[in-house]
Amino acid sequence: MAETVLLTGALGKVGKAILSHLSEDYIWRLLDICEPDKDFQHKVIVTDILDAESVKKAVSGVDTIIHLAGDPNSSAPWQSVLRNNIEGTQILFEAAVEEGVNKFIFASSNHAVGHYEKNLEHSNDIPNISFELDGAEPPRPGNFYGVSKAVGELLGRFYHDEYDISVICVRIGNLNDDGPPKNYSRGQSMWLSNRDCAHLFDQCIKSNYGYEIIYGISDNDSKYYSIERARDVLDYNPLDNSADHIS
Repeated sequence: MAETVLLTGALGKVGKAILSHLSEDYIWRLLDICEPDKDFQHKVIVTDILDAESVKKAVSGVDTIIHLAGDPNSSAPWQSVLRNNIEGTQILFEAAVEEGVNKFIFASSNHAVGHYEKNLEHSNDIPNISFELDGAEPPRPGNFYGVSKAVGELLGRFYHDEYDISVICVRIGNLNDDGPPKNYSRGQSMWLSNRDCAHLFDQCIKSNYGYEIIYGISDNDSKYYSIERARDVLDYNPLDNSADHIS
């Protein structure tokens, strides 16, 4: 029997990328704060991630959670990320533990390590070449949004160690429906195609792990982030490369 997967923030671009390729592969339970468009083909639980009672009901009976919900803006103010990204994530982790969920897949972000890039950009000693973070490095967020994602990763570490729930944090790169940006080398280096995004989250659902931090990008020639840990842990096999789309 197919696994039941709760997908929060289901109407965002990551959620839609996942559903566009995997809608028939799992029993989906979708949650979002917004009402779906009339032509959206799935039922959506419309509630706030901060509503603990509604969240617990949504979690009941699911095998895996993919947590995408929250304020997605890199310029989001502190009060917004504190409530929507940090408190909301903790509420969901707590419900997951109480309801016996097996796996928690947390959508982190490249912004959780943004200051590594800023330091390199401002250094005269480092040549203009790609560099690869691999997930073993500590967070160095570049904004409050990145701080909230780093805290989410730490919450995942705590709930895994304390309650033995499997947790994987995906530091998502630049998901762009229309292909990699033409005149933006950073965006090309961290580009994630829709089909690679869906494949990555599919492997997160299928694979066995304890606690992991991986990067979510395609197999681009130039990379800011390594995908070797995702290959090793998840058998991630991305098909796309931003260089193939840049003339």
